[in-house]
Amino acid sequence: MSRVVRICPSILNADHAHLNSEIDKVSSADLLHLDIMDNIFVPNQTFSFHQSKEIIAYSQMPVDTHLMIHNPDELAVDYAAAGSANVTFHFEASKSPVDTINAIKDLGARAGIAIRPKTPLIEVSHLLSYVDTLLVMTVEPGFGGQSFMMDQLHKIKQAHDAITALAGEKPWLQVDGGITLETIILAADAGADTFVAGSTIYRANSPQEMIESLRHAASH
Repeated sequence: MSRVVRICPSILNADHAHLNSEIDKVSSADLLHLDIMDNIFVPNQTFSFHQSKEIIAYSQMPVDTHLMIHNPDELAVDYAAAGSANVTFHFEASKSPVDTINAIKDLGARAGIAIRPKTPLIEVSHLLSYVDTLLVMTVEPGFGGQSFMMDQLHKIKQAHDAITALAGEKPWLQVDGGITLETIILAADAGADTFVAGSTIYRANSPQEMIESLRHAASH
């Protein structure tokens, strides 16, 4: 039986010198995943805010912005105001997550919270009724092309059970890191419904065909 599945190609693994054409290659996706790193929260730096605004403006897909930065409480609203459909920030970097979630929502964007592999789900359980997306990282954030951490499957299942128990509208359960045709099945079986894939899509001979293959694998 098929179910709702969202595929989110990460342009972290795209050719940054030709971003517009790289975005066009994945136009059948549900959302475009935009990784923002500041070389403080993670040891890598990606797109500036100016570049991010250009990407958001160009993309025909809704943009799913993932902030891997040390000061999301100050900057998350800027990405919402720039037109991101979803803005996810890291629990570990936030001093006032509920305020930041509400500020993102006030600007019309979905708000998400992300947790690193070492952060137990219990740390964010109290936020699940506030957020629109819970992102469980299945690699250490900072670099693309890493292998899926199998020990995170239990956390995904825990998150799915906690979300299922919520009253009312339920947040998306997103996974990011090491998603392949094999690992997407494991993550989907554990309860995830939204999947970030970078190198698997952009290294494929046909990114569009890979998106559909990933969608099919996770749907059934």
